[in-house]
Amino acid sequence: KNSVKAMEKELVMYSLQGKEKAALERSQIFYIPGGKDLETKVIVVLGKAGAGKSILVQKICQDWSNGEFPQFEFVFWFDCKQISLPEKWYSLKDLLLEFFVKPQEGSKEIFEYILQNPAKVLLVFDSFEGLHDHENFPRCSDRQPDKDSCSVKELLSGLIQKKILNGCTLLLTARPKDKVYQYVSKVDKTIEIVGFSPRQRELYITKYFEGSPYCDNALKLIKEHEYLFSHCYSPVMCRFVCFLCETVLEMGDKDLPSTLTTLFLKFVQQKITPVQTNVIAVRNQESLAALAHTAWHLGEKHQSAMKSDHLPSKEVKEFALKYGFVLPFAFPKHSDTGEEEFGTTFSDFVIQNFLGALHLILAEDMKDKSLTKYLSFPSKKKKPYNWLDLVPQFLAGLLFLQDDPYFCSLSNKDVKQSAKKQKTLLKYIRRLQINELCPERLLELLHCIYETQNNYLLQHVALRLKPDLSFLGVVLTPPDVHVLYSTLKRSRREFSLDLQNSSIDMQGLKDLVSLKNVASFRASLSDTIRLWKYLEQTKDYELLRVSTEKFVLDPFKAKTMKDVSDLTDLVEMQEMMINCVQDASGCSSYEIPAIKNLRKLEFALGPACGLQGFLKLVEILAAFPSLQHLDLDALSENGIGDEGAKSLSEVFPTLTSLETLNLSQNKITDVGAEKLATALPSLSSLTTLSLYNNSICDFGAENLAKVLPAMASLRVLDVQYNKITGVGAQQLTDSLRKCPHIKNLVMWNPAIPYGVLEHLQQLDSRISV
Repeated sequence: KNSVKAMEKELVMYSLQGKEKAALERSQIFYIPGGKDLETKVIVVLGKAGAGKSILVQKICQDWSNGEFPQFEFVFWFDCKQISLPEKWYSLKDLLLEFFVKPQEGSKEIFEYILQNPAKVLLVFDSFEGLHDHENFPRCSDRQPDKDSCSVKELLSGLIQKKILNGCTLLLTARPKDKVYQYVSKVDKTIEIVGFSPRQRELYITKYFEGSPYCDNALKLIKEHEYLFSHCYSPVMCRFVCFLCETVLEMGDKDLPSTLTTLFLKFVQQKITPVQTNVIAVRNQESLAALAHTAWHLGEKHQSAMKSDHLPSKEVKEFALKYGFVLPFAFPKHSDTGEEEFGTTFSDFVIQNFLGALHLILAEDMKDKSLTKYLSFPSKKKKPYNWLDLVPQFLAGLLFLQDDPYFCSLSNKDVKQSAKKQKTLLKYIRRLQINELCPERLLELLHCIYETQNNYLLQHVALRLKPDLSFLGVVLTPPDVHVLYSTLKRSRREFSLDLQNSSIDMQGLKDLVSLKNVASFRASLSDTIRLWKYLEQTKDYELLRVSTEKFVLDPFKAKTMKDVSDLTDLVEMQEMMINCVQDASGCSSYEIPAIKNLRKLEFALGPACGLQGFLKLVEILAAFPSLQHLDLDALSENGIGDEGAKSLSEVFPTLTSLETLNLSQNKITDVGAEKLATALPSLSSLTTLSLYNNSICDFGAENLAKVLPAMASLRVLDVQYNKITGVGAQQLTDSLRKCPHIKNLVMWNPAIPYGVLEHLQQLDSRISV
């Protein structure tokens, strides 16, 4: 538990560093600045299922075989789905020299060399999610995993805990929702694969059809189907879409399916029923139903691989292998018996998800009401991560395809019974409190409803969305944006969207912002500015004007140097906007509303970058004419010191709307207090000033006391927890008598004797003890 808490803290601290995501060359993957050569290094590659994690590690292995990554003499790559069967135990030697590679001779000597030179070894564990189920990840046992047999979990635990092969490099791939950090106490580097950009999607599709007679038509056809094209951000989905597009064009058709469900229904149908007799069709239906049953029950256990003899029958095994639904693999020979066993694994996570949903539809023992538990959308709590996370979408889609000819060709299911299940779903959605769903569950619902293509359900959901939709910190993929866009477009009400830290791509942001019923939006400053620059380059001045009017910045919290830099870029955009609006409407002056209306600005960069960032921020403060609240009080203490206080005091005359100034906990001494005091009277609207917990002494208190009478708007002054003694307290009290406008002076300080402070309070009740 302690290691998990430590990891959470480490993740929080990492996020506060504000390191912008940037493209990473493969050659830099293993570069860890400041890493200790003699300790095991752990690198985690995160990415959604189908994002290309396995392709990446295969490419790394290929590059190594071609002479790259010379620091490694040995590279071992394991698919966790295949090696994690609970009944399989290995010694480290079995795993390395039997499962992955089988040297013809000298196994003992090679293994000894590996043990003596761990720094020259790279171990890749692909699909880390295949290793953990509902049980806790075990601690390394007292056995000797390098010699004794144990489970793969224990072996990996020993590697991570540096009890086995300490000094090697571990590369783990996992899905973002997997709780990988619960099992790995320390990660040296985290890399995320985010999928294809729109340009990369086009490139992949073009390469796929290169040399094909359909090359020109394929990309155009796929792009016309925006939902399918949005799914092409996932390399695996892109391959499926290309395959089906190729099939459609070969058959002379000119249209693609409109949803994922119909796409995969057609994909499976094309696989197993191109030319077949009635007898074969019935046999295939039976085999498909049996395979779907296996897919579901394996998925429930977070597995996709099994021993070959675990398939229901020889016919099902032959059927699954023939049509590519599963792939074979070999287990390592057992050290004792020398016997070799074989296993099968589902060829793709999407196929397993689709077959799992198909099982729920076809299973006769599946009651209508029990289906809804697989479509559950709890309102507040996040439900546990479902390994078969596409099943709800496919299930909803299949329920509304009962009379589809492709579905009928795969099933001899009674249509009346299926219609009852469809009514159960309709009733469930009607009762759902849609406006109470958390963002993740709302997106799941939108995907499910979109797959049904049922007008009633689509309209029902659109009309029940709450007007303020927040996706703060929720990753929005291109398909997420598409279903959100299509749902909002159906609604007649106005919406306010919060898209901050959602990793939304520029096209998605452009689409949502362009909706007439999106009245306002918040998004990361860098994303917004990138969109505006693009609109300016493409001369789309009308959308540029509309998007600037919809953009909301207030309140803004600067937590990183990048935030300050982005804010500076926003101010610099003002000049560009004046030129653009002048070109579009002839108006010679224009203020970006987000700049004009910013009222509260918080600054929390911490001690490392506090002063540097604040000096940069001060340069643009005058650009915000409505700024009322400037807050520099942060848990991590910015520490702007006297230099920061001096720099701020120089721009006081421009901050005419400032009402609250919080400079607490910033290491300001008498020097900074003197500079502030000199300029404070120019803050004509200031009502609250906090200098809590700084290092101000009596000289600073004296300077503040001198200017209090001139600060006619001031109502509250907080100088407690400084280094002011009774002398400074007396000077502030004397000045307070000349300031009837001040309502509260908070000045408890350790250096002021309690009796003195109590006496001063008796003289003036506005003094707080």
